[in-house]
Amino acid sequence: MSEAVRVRRGLEEAIVAGRYHPGDKLNLERICAEYGCSRTPVRDALQHLSTSGLVQIRPKHGTFVSRLSVRELAERFEVMAELEGFCAELAARRMPPAAAEEMTAGLIACEQFVDQDDPDGYYDANSRFHRAIYAGSGNEFLRQEAEKLQGNLEVYRRLQLRVGNRMVRSLGEHRTIARAILDGEPEEARAQARAHVKIQGDEYTEMVLGLQGLLQE
Repeated sequence: MSEAVRVRRGLEEAIVAGRYHPGDKLNLERICAEYGCSRTPVRDALQHLSTSGLVQIRPKHGTFVSRLSVRELAERFEVMAELEGFCAELAARRMPPAAAEEMTAGLIACEQFVDQDDPDGYYDANSRFHRAIYAGSGNEFLRQEAEKLQGNLEVYRRLQLRVGNRMVRSLGEHRTIARAILDGEPEEARAQARAHVKIQGDEYTEMVLGLQGLLQE
C-alpha cells in the first residue's frame, strides 16, 4: 500500500467516523504529522478525496470537508449500475482468457476475505474483480469511465460492505455475474451486474443512515 493510499483511507475513515465534520478545513501540516509522511502523499490523497466528493479543494483557501446530497449519491450509483451492466454484457460476448483468469482470481480473493471477515481486504479484491470485467469488455473508453466512477464512489461502496450481511451477499452476486460471463450469457450478465450495484430499499436507507454526517438532504 502506497503512502498516498494509506493517508487517503485514513482520512476517509476519519471523515466517516465524524472526526472531521462538513465544512471543517483540513490542516496539511497536521495530517503530515499524524501519518508521519511528507506533503506529497497527503496532497495526492486529498486530490483523490476531492474527485470522490468527500472534500473540496478551494485554491488559495485550502481543503474543506464537503457533503454530497442524498440525491447526488443516488444518481452516481444509478450511473455506476448501468456502466457495470454494460461492461458485463460486453465481457460475456468477448472477454479474452487473460481477463477471465484475472476475474476468477479476484473472485477467489473475495472468498478468502469473506472467510476472514475483512471488509477492507474484500473491497480491494472486489475492485480487482470488477476491473477485470471492465477490461474484459474490450471497450477502452468504457473501461476508463467505469474505473473513474468506481474511484469516485470508492468510500461509499467500501462502507456499504459493512451494512448488515452485505459482504456475504456481494460474494454471491459476484459468483452469479462471473458464471453468466463465463457461460457467454450477455443479457443475464448485464442484469446481474446492474442489480449488484444498484442500491434499493432498506439497503440504501441503511447506508444513508450510516453516512448521515457526510450527506445532506
